[in-house]
Amino acid sequence: MTTFAIAALVLIMLPGPDQALITANSLAGGRSGGVLTMIGGVLGLGVHALAAALGLSALLLASATAFTALKIVGTVYLLWLSIQLLRSAMRSRRSSEVADVVAAPRRGSTYLRQGFLSNALNPKVALFFVTFLPQFLSVDSASFQAESLTLSGVFALLYLAWFGLYITVVARLGRWLRRPSVKARIEQVTGLLLATVAVRLATESR
Repeated sequence: MTTFAIAALVLIMLPGPDQALITANSLAGGRSGGVLTMIGGVLGLGVHALAAALGLSALLLASATAFTALKIVGTVYLLWLSIQLLRSAMRSRRSSEVADVVAAPRRGSTYLRQGFLSNALNPKVALFFVTFLPQFLSVDSASFQAESLTLSGVFALLYLAWFGLYITVVARLGRWLRRPSVKARIEQVTGLLLATVAVRLATESR
């Protein structure tokens, strides 16, 4: 369990689409925007964790058609998020007043939905729960499903702990990070990162 927790935390801490999206939404919607995105993200992880425990993820990965379909949907969604962030970066760069940048209210469900879909539609997340997590399951486990869900729960708790801390740091630096020039640069980098992830997702094989 300890070995799994350490390995999982390292993976969670690596920069990726989750961190990029949580950063952008923390700037757009403050702490609540970041928290809702994080909750959506962990719910998206839960979909794959449950599917893996039930053996559905293995079936998904075994079907080239189903895997390709999910990959296409995930790629399109990440590209859509990327375009939205790049457009927001252009608006932030043109803005000269902090109020103009902050006053871009979104419904809480938007942040929740973005976090959820970014993970739920990512076949690489399914691959993680099918290939990485089983390596830490006990050979003589009485219940494969129960142990799999337990490790998934540990992963989810570490996810919430790390990004909860991360959101707190972003909130502390919020005033500086929301300056038009700084916010525009962060949104631009985030948008380009998501676009890169989308391209890699579209071109990588299983």
